[in-house]
Amino acid sequence: MTATIDIAALANLLQEAAVEEILPRFRNLGDGDVRMKTEAIDLVTEADEAAERVIRKGIEAIMPDALFVGEELVAADPALLDRLKGAELAVVVDPIDGTFNFASGLTLFGMILAVVSKGETIGGVIYDPIGNDWALVEKGSGAWIYRPDGSQEQMQVRPSGPLEQMIGIANTGFFDIETRRKILSNLAEVRLFTSYRCAAHEYRLLGQGHMDFAMYNKLMPWDHLAGALMMQEAGAHVARFDGSPYLPHHTSGGLLVASDADAWQELRERIFTVD
Repeated sequence: MTATIDIAALANLLQEAAVEEILPRFRNLGDGDVRMKTEAIDLVTEADEAAERVIRKGIEAIMPDALFVGEELVAADPALLDRLKGAELAVVVDPIDGTFNFASGLTLFGMILAVVSKGETIGGVIYDPIGNDWALVEKGSGAWIYRPDGSQEQMQVRPSGPLEQMIGIANTGFFDIETRRKILSNLAEVRLFTSYRCAAHEYRLLGQGHMDFAMYNKLMPWDHLAGALMMQEAGAHVARFDGSPYLPHHTSGGLLVASDADAWQELRERIFTVD
């Protein structure tokens, strides 16, 4: 039996955490409020940690039987991530996706939450605190943008076109240097590629028909579970580099999202030649 999700309650919880802990600190971080984790572009702020605490407390009330997997909790206890694969029910949260942008005063950041049941992603929320709107998805029910005025719009990827006219996301920073050189050279064949260092906004752009593809190499569940399900529900072809399905416990093997299976195959063979 599939777990029941109160998607509205989860969406409201992210908004609450943003209002209480994130927005008051945006462009207002003090000395010592930003710390480096693994490298200079991998940061954590007081806002990340405080928002995650608010969300965790809310999940304990909304879904008391769920395992809570937060990015900052895993940073403190990496073994927590191993429990995701066998969990009956789990909630996976990135309190601020795009922390580098947030700490730099850029509005390009978001909040991501995914619900996992027995090894399968069944729901997700991507919230934009600046725009105060949500991308919501439940497996089998489509993916939708909900705006603060109550209007909603179904997400739908745009039809694929020729390779030379494609624009998309290509995050090459986690490949070894030789593979990176090869992919960057291949990317000359597409019209335009970029990386906003914020999967929350990248998935939303793709799901609203503004881009043709997205490629990621490093797969942390809080970054990609909600977005990958949204893209599938919006009609995209989503798979790891070897063609296999992307599952919640995967942290390697890459991820390629395209408008359809043919576009996915062309991008994989001509651009993202990572073998």
